[in-house]
Amino acid sequence: MNREREIYKVTIVGSLVSLVLVLIKFPAGIIGRSSAMIADAVHSLSDLITDIVLIAFIRTSQKPKDANHDYGHGKFETLASLVIGLVLLGVGLGIAWSGATSIYGVIRGDLLPSPGYIALAAALATIISKEILYHYTVAKGKKLNSPALVANAWHHRSDALSSIGTAVGIGGAIFLGGKWIVLDPIAAVIVSIFIVRMAVKLIKPCLDELMERSLPDDVKKEIEQIVGEFKDVHQLHNLRTRKIGNYYAIEFHIRMDGNKNLTESHALITEIELKLKERYGSKTYVTIHVEPLSDEK
Repeated sequence: MNREREIYKVTIVGSLVSLVLVLIKFPAGIIGRSSAMIADAVHSLSDLITDIVLIAFIRTSQKPKDANHDYGHGKFETLASLVIGLVLLGVGLGIAWSGATSIYGVIRGDLLPSPGYIALAAALATIISKEILYHYTVAKGKKLNSPALVANAWHHRSDALSSIGTAVGIGGAIFLGGKWIVLDPIAAVIVSIFIVRMAVKLIKPCLDELMERSLPDDVKKEIEQIVGEFKDVHQLHNLRTRKIGNYYAIEFHIRMDGNKNLTESHALITEIELKLKERYGSKTYVTIHVEPLSDEK
């Protein structure tokens, strides 16, 4: 099964789970009179939306290079991860606003309705299903080297964490009653902080890649070490690196004996290129500029 099809399979499984949870949680929140559960249902709805976004972007990211995209379409997958992170950020801020509004209402003397057991049951079901879905998705994302799948896995986990807070708030409001009903919106606000934090963690690496940030120092040192193992290569310099979706682009200059003929130089450069692709993947872009060792410029 190819990579694209495997990503689709994982995403569709997540979409179906999210759809079932949306259909359960919205009625549970309304019938159970729980603002935390309704906010949680919105979070699950965002999961469903991001799954649809992921499916749309992954298909584009797998297209080969064309006249307008010399480096292929790998960054569409990065863009999908960024969209997921932004949606997650919006959901977190929305839940925080809703919960804070309810808390402010209590401070002013408003009475909140006590949540029902159906809302608590929906929260517990979400925790279990979403945590299982997280482990399944993140394992597949790492295996397929898909940042978008890993991002989506964390979205699933954020839903599980959200539901833990929701369950605590609803349970406290049900079993303690009275003034403790405010635990329902307080739980929603606390969980929203974790959701926003996760969103920022997802957004930052996407922005780094889209802004052409270099690969980590340890990767660059490894590149220098691999190239330095070729005895005819001298003075690797002007190393430039970046990430394109799930693969790398590597550019650098090297000095070689100026007396080598073109055929010998080409054979060595090809060997270096193959070695780097063996280490970082066959889709790695490698550009090597050769200078004669005698040239001091």
